[in-house]
Amino acid sequence: MNNLSQKQETFTLNLFKGLTQRESWIQAGYSSNYSLAIVDKHACELANKGKIKERLAELREEAKTPLIADYRERQEILSEIARGRVGTLLDENQRIKQGQPLTSAALQEVETMDIKIGKGENAKLATVTKIKLHNPVPAIDLLNRMDRVYEERPQFNDNRTYNIMVSGDGMKEKVDRLLTGNTRKEIIEGEVVEIDG
Repeated sequence: MNNLSQKQETFTLNLFKGLTQRESWIQAGYSSNYSLAIVDKHACELANKGKIKERLAELREEAKTPLIADYRERQEILSEIARGRVGTLLDENQRIKQGQPLTSAALQEVETMDIKIGKGENAKLATVTKIKLHNPVPAIDLLNRMDRVYEERPQFNDNRTYNIMVSGDGMKEKVDRLLTGNTRKEIIEGEVVEIDG
């Protein structure tokens, strides 16, 4: 253990369980009397401390077992879903291949039912199997993200609130321009001033 306080250990365990930084902070017993922006800031700073990251890595390492799919296995499962085709399960007569195990990760649903064909003494029982595959697009998307095919852009949540009191002729229009323009601007003594660079 990395000499964590009880609150820090609880915070780290909460992160490990999948709680958000905010939830982990509050449930660990840290003060939540601040605005959410301040709580998020403190929780983020704590989560990025070296000893918290080390403890989280320890917890993740301890949780590894052969029962948990590693990176390669996850890729194989997602690839199987992405490559899943009904045609690979059927023979030339559009029947399920004899001896074909229906265990593919691509299978979402398999339903087998007996139906009666015909009437009276000539009626025959037929076995019908309905096969539904997973949509391959989400699997392909996950594989692309795992391989960093997409450029991931950081997402910033700015939940600060600004209250701007507008008074005087023409100030509302100036403030509206300030809030929608691309040029860096500031309000100085009631006037909107553009700042280069």
